[in-house]
Amino acid sequence: MVAWFQRVKAPLVRIKKNRVTVPNGMWMKCDRCREIIYRTEFENNAKVCQKCNYHYRISAMDRIELLLDEGSFQEFDRDLTSTDPLKFRDTMKYKDRLKKSTKKTKLKDAIVCGAGSMNHHRIEICAFEFNFMGGSMGSVVGEKITRGIERAIHKKVPMLIVSCSGGARMQEGILSLMQLAKTTAALSRLSEARIPYISILTDPTTGGVTASIAMLGDIIIAEPEALICFAGPRVIEQTIKQKLPDGFQRSEFLLEHGFVDMLLHRKDMKSTISKLLDFFRNKED
Repeated sequence: MVAWFQRVKAPLVRIKKNRVTVPNGMWMKCDRCREIIYRTEFENNAKVCQKCNYHYRISAMDRIELLLDEGSFQEFDRDLTSTDPLKFRDTMKYKDRLKKSTKKTKLKDAIVCGAGSMNHHRIEICAFEFNFMGGSMGSVVGEKITRGIERAIHKKVPMLIVSCSGGARMQEGILSLMQLAKTTAALSRLSEARIPYISILTDPTTGGVTASIAMLGDIIIAEPEALICFAGPRVIEQTIKQKLPDGFQRSEFLLEHGFVDMLLHRKDMKSTISKLLDFFRNKED
């Protein structure tokens, strides 16, 4: 019998592979483009995706740290809290919602206000915290913004407000809606004093905040692809029974139609606003 093959007993070879341990969280997947990105580069790029330029939502304190000179921020009115005047309750008590948001964010309400310097320009700044009940504007938020504006008038320094909000806070009813008039009146006094007010719109800026402080800036700056509106596109489509244009109510659409003055990458905010403040100061001189 002819052997067509010969079985050869090969030696058992063990190859020891080097194992590389990758730390947890070193890489992340972009929520929009789904590309894998290096987290350190993402953080160094001000939490903006390097592949698709998607601007992630960031906290109020992260925003302030990006805009102000290191160590210059001094917070005011941190301990102001709502007294729940309407004793409101939906699926849970309003007081319990406030406690839940406070535990989550370590803040007493949905905005952080204070003073600091931006490339040596002294300014007053307010930044909304979306993680606190959607950045909604109730009586505390309105009061803190008003106090910030009054400090800017007293010190004769520019006012900067960073909006990131779902609008007025329904749990405070008409008291929440009155903050629109209150903050608008304060900004009117700031304008009469000829003090600059710069408004930064981020994703999302909606409802009563858009209808008041957000759109009253001497200069209105928006981040790319931010949703900026009073009523959302879904509500409008359901009301008028028509399909809205692509990109409707996004910052690029608003820039094209004259509602905002410029779009800026988050990393360019500080340098550009500093140049604007140089311009305003030179005009005053």
